[in-house]
Amino acid sequence: MSTILLSDLALALLLLGASAFDLRQRRIPNRLLALGLLVALILQLASGHPAALVTSYLPGFAVGLIMFLPLYLAGGMAAGDVKLMATVGAFVGPSLVCQCSLATYCYGGLMALVIVLARRRSRAAFANVRALMLPIVMRLGGVRLAPEAAPISVGGMPYALAISAGTLTVMVLRHS
Repeated sequence: MSTILLSDLALALLLLGASAFDLRQRRIPNRLLALGLLVALILQLASGHPAALVTSYLPGFAVGLIMFLPLYLAGGMAAGDVKLMATVGAFVGPSLVCQCSLATYCYGGLMALVIVLARRRSRAAFANVRALMLPIVMRLGGVRLAPEAAPISVGGMPYALAISAGTLTVMVLRHS
């Protein structure tokens, strides 16, 4: 079995485990992510490319982290989700983790829309979007604003599902 297929299989298993934990416990264990990083490191080193550590593993991890870190800092995502995408990056490298992140954003948006509509919380969701965006627009216009209280959440979601769907979509399309 080629290293790429073995890596994809290991990543798919990691995503399955992370999704199961996120659905059941609403968290992704650090031990699972550490194991994923270790497996990704071993597979990158076994790939036959001597510089894989500095051309794929580390840059992929960094790009995956950077793609989701702003959402975490804004309070829209949990730390486990950010670490999961960074781990995905360690497996697939910097360019593919960008594609995985973009696909994940699409799946995450669809999931959020379904959850908001199913819970009949669309009015509260749009009020939250307004509360988050208005200060940004006002500050861009030079208006100073006093800090406001955070909007009330309309409900969380197991974002590992969106990360899994986005990543697996990119992986399947890569092999098509």
